[in-house]
Amino acid sequence: MMNMRCLLTVIILFWFSVLEIAWSAEINKDYRLGSGDVIKISVYEYPDLTTEIRVSETGNVSFPMLGEVSLGGKTVAEAERLITQRLNDGDYIKGPQVTLVVTQFVSQKVNVLGLVNKPGIYSLEVSSHVIDLLALAGGVMEVPPAADFATLLHSNGTKVTIDLNALLAGDRTQNHAVTNGDVIVVPRAPMFYIYGEVQRPGSYKLEKNMSIAQAISAGGGLTAKGSETWPAPIVKRRDAEGKEREIDVEGVSLLQADDVLYVKESWL
Repeated sequence: MMNMRCLLTVIILFWFSVLEIAWSAEINKDYRLGSGDVIKISVYEYPDLTTEIRVSETGNVSFPMLGEVSLGGKTVAEAERLITQRLNDGDYIKGPQVTLVVTQFVSQKVNVLGLVNKPGIYSLEVSSHVIDLLALAGGVMEVPPAADFATLLHSNGTKVTIDLNALLAGDRTQNHAVTNGDVIVVPRAPMFYIYGEVQRPGSYKLEKNMSIAQAISAGGGLTAKGSETWPAPIVKRRDAEGKEREIDVEGVSLLQADDVLYVKESWL
């Protein structure tokens, strides 16, 4: 049966597809233009001025009557206002109605790495947030399991931790804005290992605040010979120096990442 995270990811992807169809020039007016973007500029009732051009390395474009216009770093709305002002102030056209549309988004990119279904570099077509990029990347992976958090590395060097469960549940405080040069990393979930007298020995995702009993349950429960009390299971855990040591479960309230839980055979 599809689990909650997978279901929510499917829903997010569906709505992303719907929104993608609905995007228009009005929606992308806060997109910041940069080198390599291709834009189409038109002026109402002046078809001869319609120009489709690529933004240069210096952020400039050449427009009829105005010559070089610096648009790099400006939003689409700001670029429209600038061209409108220059046409009006230069007495070329009185009260011009200028429309600018980005036809190829190239300059603004975000890298999505780690346990997502389609990791890669994605172009920002509108003002975007973490959830938008995760949807573009096909959502987080189930096998191997992704962690319950992601890291957003901003291009300015700052770092933000994203609670993925809260994000997928609709918590807007986790849906941070992303900008050009940012990186989103979804790491692998912490794991624990269980073997001995359990139904399904192997490696499992370590859930938050996971107890010994919950870990045994994740492993399918005890076998007919398994013991949860006498003799008690043991936990093998590495210390700060990387040396493995054994701990009786009486001294373990919660499992930690990379713990190995061994369930012994009952003496009775």
